[in-house]
Amino acid sequence: MGFNIVLSSPSGAGKTTITKKLSQKYPNIKVSISYTTRKPRPNEIDGVDYHFVDVNEFENLIKKNNFYEHAKIFDNYYGTSINSVNKLHEQNYDVVFDIDWQGTKKLSEFKELNLIKIFILPPNKKELKNRLIKRNQDNKL
Repeated sequence: MGFNIVLSSPSGAGKTTITKKLSQKYPNIKVSISYTTRKPRPNEIDGVDYHFVDVNEFENLIKKNNFYEHAKIFDNYYGTSINSVNKLHEQNYDVVFDIDWQGTKKLSEFKELNLIKIFILPPNKKELKNRLIKRNQDNKL
């Protein structure tokens, strides 16, 4: 099994940008693509940014124990697929996870993943607010 790197942060701190840059620069690193029930943002592609599914499908995946971790955040489910991660490992890729602190805590329960955990902070509160407003895709602060 290769490396498993977890990048977690508050929304808007830059973890998605960092994970994408890592996978672009290092071809042996692949991003774990989470499942979610939230609607795609205008620039997001199913199977690239997330696996977008409806609530029924997500709940069926939960019942079948298909997730390392899952959580309901702001009325939407998010989860890390065991099968997807295992498939990347079988193909000899290192895996980077772009998840929140709750997901990091749950992933940490799987000792066989040997996680390298990195928490990303924004430069300051003002910059974080500017990033979230500029993104203009979430609820107003």
